[in-house]
Amino acid sequence: MMKRYYLLATLGLCSKLYAQEVDTTTNRLEQVEVKAYFNKQPLLRLTSSAAVLSGQAIQSQQSPSLVSAMNRVPGLRMEERSPGSYRLALRGSMIRSPFGVRNVKIYLDDFPLTDAGGNTYLNLIDPYAIEQINILKGPDGSIYGANSGGVLSFYSKGFDRSAQPGVNLQLTGGSYGLFQEQLNAILPVSTTQQLAINQSWTRSDGYRQNSALNKKNIQLNYNWQYAKTSELKFTGFYSDLGYQTPGGLTAAQMESDRRQARPKGGPNPGAAEQKAAIYDKTFFGGLSNQTHLSSKMTLYANVFGSSNQIKNPFITNYEKRDEKNLGTRLYLSYADLLSQDLKYEVQVGLEAQKGWYAIDNYDNDKGIATDPQAKDKLENSQQSFFARTQLEWLERLQVELSLGLNENKIGYQQRYPVAQENKEHIDFGSTWMPRAALSYLISPMLALRASISKGFSAPTVAEVRSSDNTINTMLKPETGTNHEFGLRWHLWNRRIILDAAAYTYQMNNAIIRQVRDTGAEYFQNAGKINQKGVEASILTYLITAQTSGIVRSLQLASNFSFNDYRFKTYQVGDKNYKDNKLPAVPKTVWVNSLNILFPYEFQLDLLSNLTAAIPLDDANTVYAKRYHLLQGKLSWSKSVCSRHKIRFFVGADNLLNEKYSLGNDINAFGGRYFNPAPLRNYYGGMSFNF
Repeated sequence: MMKRYYLLATLGLCSKLYAQEVDTTTNRLEQVEVKAYFNKQPLLRLTSSAAVLSGQAIQSQQSPSLVSAMNRVPGLRMEERSPGSYRLALRGSMIRSPFGVRNVKIYLDDFPLTDAGGNTYLNLIDPYAIEQINILKGPDGSIYGANSGGVLSFYSKGFDRSAQPGVNLQLTGGSYGLFQEQLNAILPVSTTQQLAINQSWTRSDGYRQNSALNKKNIQLNYNWQYAKTSELKFTGFYSDLGYQTPGGLTAAQMESDRRQARPKGGPNPGAAEQKAAIYDKTFFGGLSNQTHLSSKMTLYANVFGSSNQIKNPFITNYEKRDEKNLGTRLYLSYADLLSQDLKYEVQVGLEAQKGWYAIDNYDNDKGIATDPQAKDKLENSQQSFFARTQLEWLERLQVELSLGLNENKIGYQQRYPVAQENKEHIDFGSTWMPRAALSYLISPMLALRASISKGFSAPTVAEVRSSDNTINTMLKPETGTNHEFGLRWHLWNRRIILDAAAYTYQMNNAIIRQVRDTGAEYFQNAGKINQKGVEASILTYLITAQTSGIVRSLQLASNFSFNDYRFKTYQVGDKNYKDNKLPAVPKTVWVNSLNILFPYEFQLDLLSNLTAAIPLDDANTVYAKRYHLLQGKLSWSKSVCSRHKIRFFVGADNLLNEKYSLGNDINAFGGRYFNPAPLRNYYGGMSFNF
């Protein structure tokens, strides 16, 4: 029988970073070390709230999307307005992320995927190419630059040379014209070199009118250990992404025909008539080098860059963007012993990025750009200098102190309708971002943790120069302080694992999305917000891996989030929204998952997501209804000729046929809040590994 490894996140245990290996002599689940804060460490003692999603967890439901896997993580919410159109928030609201990601720093193979302008094009990543996702919750700007929600680190298949050589081809087909081809090949070039290729093509007609998707990706990962103490790594991808945007509907429109695109309204034509869509061709690449200067000192340095060519025909305009980014991240790490019982380590480093953005808007004549409306050039520069120290006493007490200095500036120059001779600047100043945290192991299986940290998130280029074609020089950065306390508790030889955290984040100058009567968006600061939350998860490994019986293994996980997010001070004109609930944040989310392994390698994955009603406007007058989303996937694997494996799978999404909206428009003009999600739908496919 093949040796099996189970990551807790395979079942959605989303508040701890553990992989589980079954010890058949004791039925004990052994913990694993996962990279966090520059090195690998046992995560029972990690000072922050964290989660991990393995490749198995990502693939436990539909492969084209990360949505169901991401939403297992307490505090993390991902939405899909239509195929390819994603939004993500970590311990925050979607009010800042109408078409992407805000307040969260995202890395791909240790290279910042979040660009200098603060945007992250998460839809460029192929989920099948990802081996693991690490999630650190809460502000971590002391080390990772500007963010107030947390940090996500994506690691690709084949990024580490420890990956096993092989080739895997997967084909998937499903409802609404879904077809996906995905290829992963890990090739040993030599004893010191390895090349990984991840390629995919995804197409879908979409559930709604004007919601088709066509996405082509190719990614290369290269590792070369050119010396005994040095390793060179490269990550690069090209993505050609095109997806139509159907637009929001009113409640009445959704009730009459939930599959329609946004119809004509007043002077504005409909989404289908204007051929509303987004086309994004992107190159991204990064090169890193890690050298162990001695047994105690390590030097890490990388350089990275990207080029995005984006076209966005919309209801009221046709936008073209040419975006280029360059950056570097480097640090020096030193670790030693102060005494036999006391270890310490120190890191100092910097991360810097520079972005150049040419944004042009034209009239949109049924998908054709015509007369110009506005043309601007913007430059964004940001630097983060950081220092961190960690003390560890008797492998029981761990104390971390870190400090970051963040600087962010935006330069802008109008080219049309009036050409400015000189460039003007918006300086968001220099901000110190400290963090103090500790973890204490009360017993070998019970650890307490606490932390206090400062969050900082400057306005992005997309917010300073939003779709109303004006430069907003009045926006201020979001700042705040996060206080947090948590525990991890392992029971019954780690066959039951509990994790819980409580936090409060006091945010100042929260950035809120607003919409003009033309449909164009703009942003403004909204005073203060109180964000209070409780996150809890439990994993029960009821039956560990065994070679006999009808059920060969059984795991059950339950994850719960309670979010009490409210405006503390927020007034627009004569309207006072004090104590109102923050839009786009459900009060509770409860996700349960079940994994059962049967004889002959039949496997069943079930996922249940119960999400409470969601306020959609600042006044709390409109809510998206609560929903219960049930998903299931059945797979069967068979070894062929001892060295190959073939796998068949079938699955269903929204088994309860819920009528819900996943990806609502916030503060929408004209009541167009809703983007209806598909009713019950199906998929199936096969993969071949050799």
